[in-house]
Amino acid sequence: MTSTSGSPEHDGSDLAELRKEIDALQAIPHEEVVNPLPKNVEEREPAPHATDAIGSEKWDEPAEDETLEG
Repeated sequence: MTSTSGSPEHDGSDLAELRKEIDALQAIPHEEVVNPLPKNVEEREPAPHATDAIGSEKWDEPAEDETLEG
């Protein structure tokens, strides 16, 4: 590299640290960078569970006795 008068020639010693930071940022998926999900929302997100099809409720049985099998 060329140096300007009054400043020493750059030896590139700080580029390794900058390369680590760039690599860490590149490891983040694009969707997470563009539209990040806050950690507290992610922790409170409910777990999905199976549900019955519309109209398949068995009104003559208690809810805890119903199954997904016909």
